[in-house]
Amino acid sequence: MLNKEEVRDNKTKHRINPFIWVIPLILSGIGILMITSTTSPNSFTLTGTPFQMGIKQGEWLLIALSGMFVVFAIPLRFWYKISAPLLILTWLMCWLPLLPGIGTSAGGASRWINVPGSSFSIQPGELLCLAITLHLAKLLSSWDKDPGRAFLSTIILVVLAAIPLSLQPDLGTIILIFFVSMGMYVERIGWKWPILAGGLLGGIVFTLLIFSEPYRMKRVAAFLNPWSDPLGKGFQAIQGLIAFSNGGFWGAGLGHGFQKLNYLPAAYTDFIYAAIGEELGLIGTLGVIGLFAYWVSQTKMIYYRVPDGFKTSLTWGVTLTVVLPLVINVAGVTKMIPLTGMPLPFLSYGGTSLLTMWSRVGIILRLEKESYQREE
Repeated sequence: MLNKEEVRDNKTKHRINPFIWVIPLILSGIGILMITSTTSPNSFTLTGTPFQMGIKQGEWLLIALSGMFVVFAIPLRFWYKISAPLLILTWLMCWLPLLPGIGTSAGGASRWINVPGSSFSIQPGELLCLAITLHLAKLLSSWDKDPGRAFLSTIILVVLAAIPLSLQPDLGTIILIFFVSMGMYVERIGWKWPILAGGLLGGIVFTLLIFSEPYRMKRVAAFLNPWSDPLGKGFQAIQGLIAFSNGGFWGAGLGHGFQKLNYLPAAYTDFIYAAIGEELGLIGTLGVIGLFAYWVSQTKMIYYRVPDGFKTSLTWGVTLTVVLPLVINVAGVTKMIPLTGMPLPFLSYGGTSLLTMWSRVGIILRLEKESYQREE
């Protein structure tokens, strides 16, 4: 029999780590503040209130939090069983944006599905990425003794996902799915020869995709020398760097940035990190990176606690689907790699991204809970 003190110690030991959800909540709050700040001039002109976009993102946050609680309440064995049907469903959904009257286009891309009776839209590519993570964790945990079969399954999933996404087009999500899939393969199988072949094949395919579309070539040219066309293809990259320069160390102050006055395109979506750099300075951007780094350190502890197999691969894969978009977005905004249109997790404006990110938080929390139940 345990005495009262031992029972109390066990409850403390097995308490869910609050930082797994508190840190994303802080990041989401920063995102709402920056979205409100960067869109306030245009929102006031169009709607009479400077808070329109911030309120809309807040509504999505409430939906996303509800989604997190639902995912957290569902046992992982449920996702294990339905991973294949879920993958097929999300893959079919990725074709819907291409249909007239169903899909919504913006910036030359058709990546969104209109939600009937509302002003909301869904980006199915975000859902597909999460579904592939779930199903790949199942496949790799089953075939970890057969590297060739595991690699073939991984490549097939990536290729199937790339078909509808390339037609939208959404190269950023294709790149994300490829690197997440390869990362999960390495975690489960190791650095075998197939991963080298996959890397070579992926490099060739991505090079062909870049050269196949003029707008992608322009992005590469803007990355190499944005000052060759400062008012055209290099405008966005240059304005992002100016935003960081304006912010300095301490920032211009929340709401006092100048780049949001139609100088910096997508300041509240893909370039929200640059907006943070201008208004909150270097201290703000490093603070955001620090929050992500601490969150990853907490998921790392869960990774080492969960039993080997499906749950280990799932923990690794879900963490990758948060870390890689962060790296791709920050590297693109700071001109370390060409721009891909990847949103910054938890911060960029967008309902589907926020919903899927918080669903990942729900999965991580469930993994931690079930690992404690197993220890008991």
